[in-house]
Order: sequence, then structure tokens, then C-alpha cells
Amino acid sequence: MATLIRMAEYRGEAGFVHFERGEITQLLTLYATRVACGEWRDYAIDVLPDGAVFSVFRHAQERPLYTVTKSAPGTRGSCWSVARSGRVVSRFPTLSGALAALERAPRPLRP
Repeated sequence: MATLIRMAEYRGEAGFVHFERGEITQLLTLYATRVACGEWRDYAIDVLPDGAVFSVFRHAQERPLYTVTKSAPGTRGSCWSVARSGRVVSRFPTLSGALAALERAPRPLRP
């Protein structure tokens, strides 16, 4: 069974990694574009102890095609990583770099 996490308990707490409103907007804009092209069909947002994860799926019952992870801030700020099939493909200091990597990602051929 899933564990209920009350966000009010975590707000303002040091070390709690979450997506900001602008970040969610950028992620969902790219997602909507790919849905319109018929490439992606579902997404999930997870909050883990070490970071926040945005996953995109071709089919809801499969593994995610891509995951964009926002890691806890270090000495240089947050670190963004893009993974494909569970393997980290690249890391970026900003979300815009991670989104650019997803836009360059290979796309399926359409008949």
C-alpha cells in the first residue's frame, strides 16, 4: 500500500527536493508536445529521499522511456540527470540542459 506524504510537513525543510512550479511547467510543455506527436502517452512524478523524478512512458504498463531527476542541491546547486531505460545518459547543472537532451533524443519512425 502507498504511503501518504503530507506536503505541508516537508515544506521549508532542508534537504527536501521537489520541483518548482516553473520546472513543472517546462517539463509538462515538453511532455504535451511529445504527446501531440504520439510518442509519449503517460507520465509520473515521484518524490524520493534523494531527489524528485519526472518519468515519461510510451505505455502506462511499461518501464519509463526517460526519467528526469532533480538531485539534492550540492555546492553548485541542483543537479539534473536524464536517464533512458534506467541508465543515466547525461547530467546537467540546469533544467534547460536536461530538456535540450530530451529534445535531441532519438524519436521513433512513423510509417
